[in-house]
Amino acid sequence: MKRLTQYIAALTLACALAGMLLSLTLASGAQLRGALSQALVFTALAGFVVGVGLRGGRERAEAVGAARGAAVSQGARKSCGFGDVAANDEALQSMRELTDYLKRPEKYRRYGARMPAGVLLYGPPGTGKTLMARALAGEAGVPFFALSGSDFVEKYVGVGASRVRELFKKARKAGKCVIFIDEIDALGKRRDENSSDERDQTLNALLSEMSGFYTGDGVIVVAATNRIDALDPALLRPGRFDRQIEVGLPGRAQRLSILKLHSRNKPLADEACLEELAAQTVSLSGASLENLLNEAALAAAIRDDGGIRRRDLQAAFYKTLAGADRPMTATAEERRSIAIHEAGHALAGRLLSPENRLARVSILPAGHGAAGYNLCIPAERVMVGKGQMENQICVLLAGRAAEQVALGEDALTAGASSDLARATELAAAMVNELGMAGEPAVSLKALQRSCGGASGAAEACRKLLSAQYARVTRLLSEHAAALKALAEALMAAESLEGDEAARIIDANLSHERPESA
Repeated sequence: MKRLTQYIAALTLACALAGMLLSLTLASGAQLRGALSQALVFTALAGFVVGVGLRGGRERAEAVGAARGAAVSQGARKSCGFGDVAANDEALQSMRELTDYLKRPEKYRRYGARMPAGVLLYGPPGTGKTLMARALAGEAGVPFFALSGSDFVEKYVGVGASRVRELFKKARKAGKCVIFIDEIDALGKRRDENSSDERDQTLNALLSEMSGFYTGDGVIVVAATNRIDALDPALLRPGRFDRQIEVGLPGRAQRLSILKLHSRNKPLADEACLEELAAQTVSLSGASLENLLNEAALAAAIRDDGGIRRRDLQAAFYKTLAGADRPMTATAEERRSIAIHEAGHALAGRLLSPENRLARVSILPAGHGAAGYNLCIPAERVMVGKGQMENQICVLLAGRAAEQVALGEDALTAGASSDLARATELAAAMVNELGMAGEPAVSLKALQRSCGGASGAAEACRKLLSAQYARVTRLLSEHAAALKALAEALMAAESLEGDEAARIIDANLSHERPESA
């Protein structure tokens, strides 16, 4: 709109100038000198306005292709190195090899070796992929160009491709450097009939630059993604992203090293045990662990008694996983329903999955809209078997089953909605993808994708869920005394630590253990 206004003003001045020139032809003497002065003023003003409009148009046109230039940061992050990265030793070893290459490329030339033109870091969110790329540039002492894949995405055809070429042009000028593209799946998704011309051109520009970019001058392209399965195969071929490094969730020893790293500048009290916290935080990423320690430090700073105590770590742990407890506003009848529901989950988990450790049971409302919660720490394992998945479905359905056993079918509540959804998703995975519903050698999802034929997957899911619901209902009925005792304890205390809940369950179990346990 501003540009249009400038052009209208210029046109108006031009018309006025034409009128002045016409008056010049009719004037003489003093009139001619006055008209000439006015004409010169109008001419200068018209030239100025037109020049501003054209220059602004050129600047805006150039800005479209370089609008993301501010997202590119040059200069190595000297303060960031491999000492700031914990866990993922295999990935770090690969990054150290790249650092050596950036520092001494002539050594590799003597052997006729070349470093990968591109390195793809993939894995769950929060596992340190961006941090590793920054540490690589910091250790090597080279410029670091960092952008997100979304920085190349535009609605105008050709703009994204222009940005790709501009990025590599800057890298060529810098010589040795690291180009980092975060969330590359936004730029490099698999091409299909739904692809747009702009996205295809941008991806083609990246493919072209990476294919012919290697000149032996020490430029390395590092990219990160959470969805390697969504990337175009042309990106993953040798000569582009030659090396693909998985950056996974940390194990127990790795979590301990991450906690020690992030607690270096925090005043931990002697009673604060990081080993205990590392054992509890199964499946948490490095970013989640850092956030957990920060929450504990904030709580300790508010109290301001000189150190971070064990209770701060535990409170931060519960807050990170379940959300902050909120005041109870439920009626007495609702409290009883919630207590029975949560007691059902805890009892089923104790009987069916004793390898998982119950950390806390609460009927206080917490995050994600939950009226109560069971915080159970799963055992660390590489593979999950069919029986374990069926037990997991039972534990998810145990809250609804406990309501039916203790209160009757007419007293069922909406509190089991998320449990039912998660149990159904797990059953669908067993039926459709894992071949665990009567046809052990068939993945129905792959069969339908390949052959296009419909199957009885929905009916198989119903049968699986119904069988497990009947199983857990029978289990809770046989141990109704333990269910009642745990529910009453929850109504009295509102929250129970896992060890206390386990003692109540064990003290009230029937002498005869059911076969399903």
